Amino acid sequence: MEMASFSNFLRTLVYIIAFYYILRFLSRLLFPILVKKAVEHAQDDMRQQFGSYQNPNDNYRRNDGEVTVDASNAPKSKETKKVGEYIDYEEID
Repeated sequence: MEMASFSNFLRTLVYIIAFYYILRFLSRLLFPILVKKAVEHAQDDMRQQFGSYQNPNDNYRRNDGEVTVDASNAPKSKETKKVGEYIDYEEID
């Protein structure tokens, strides 16, 4: 078993400091590249999603001036049973 000595402590401290500065230097070089790649990937995804809505071969695309009514979206009338008149009462003190 090796005893802890001041020289081993200094060597370990130098390694930790060197590792910190090397990591800091590399992160300054690589972080902008990683962010740029992430932004490009997000832009490609957004273009792909937007392109699917703007597809000219879409079946829902109509000519100018053509009017169609979709009955499935029309509000459905509900039958209500009228039981009697509604009377508004006021409280008198």
